[in-house]
Amino acid sequence: MTRRHAGIGIAALGAALAFATPSFAIDYAPIDCAKAETPADRTVCSTYTLGQDEARMATLYGIATALVAMGQRGDIQDAQRAFIREREACGADTGCLSRVYANRIRQLDGVIATIASRGPF
Repeated sequence: MTRRHAGIGIAALGAALAFATPSFAIDYAPIDCAKAETPADRTVCSTYTLGQDEARMATLYGIATALVAMGQRGDIQDAQRAFIREREACGADTGCLSRVYANRIRQLDGVIATIASRGPF
């Protein structure tokens, strides 16, 4: 897939997400930094790059769960719960948190790339 086609596919995915029904809504709520209680949450909130990772991961998760079939959505949700456990196990270790976020973002990018490869939309 060329860069141009990949960009068109991602744009189409974004448009599809805009029209997704609330029943497909995200069951993952991004960290509310005003209410951050755990060491991992506080570290993500106080570290710019980790905050950006959180925002990107939450966006990708929302897109992925809105565009896949129910069975695959359940798998993605299970993986998200596992991600949260891994993130929390990192505590305030920024290196660990960066690795956990990078892995989850890579997984979600893969889901979206698979969907985009099936286009056109």
